[in-house]
Amino acid sequence: METERLELRELNDDDISVLYSIFSDAETMKYYPSPFSLEQTKNWIEKNKKRYREDDFGLWGVYLKESNELIGDCGLVKQIVDGKTEVEVGYHIHKKHWSKGYATEAAKGCVEYGFLQLGQEKLISIIDPKNEPSIRVAEKNGFTMEKESFIFNKIHHIYSVQNY
Repeated sequence: METERLELRELNDDDISVLYSIFSDAETMKYYPSPFSLEQTKNWIEKNKKRYREDDFGLWGVYLKESNELIGDCGLVKQIVDGKTEVEVGYHIHKKHWSKGYATEAAKGCVEYGFLQLGQEKLISIIDPKNEPSIRVAEKNGFTMEKESFIFNKIHHIYSVQNY
């Protein structure tokens, strides 16, 4: 999938070192239980490869078109929220690329893909209530806060958008 400045494509083993530089960073992973180890990063890629096979989607690598640099991941993942399977738009961008609109642009492409290519009726984002940058990305893409839910061992806000 392509957007104006980005290309989103399947992650592979060549992406481990760059993703590890993102996922091992304490500031980037502030709203996760802890930064990822190298092994957790490898497992993240393997989990997404399985999603590509089983669901035909997952978190894709986000590459800058102009340089082919991997700057993060963004995509769609199935999540169980309050006993119901939902499709979440998720994203992580390397902090040196924050505040450039890349997360918003990548997420917008994933929202369009979810609605237009996959025929989803609704998409969600699961966001820590203190994660203001992720809330802004969601809101810029038309998501609104739907409810609070206890997921991933703590309270999160569930943002959602209906097919438009």
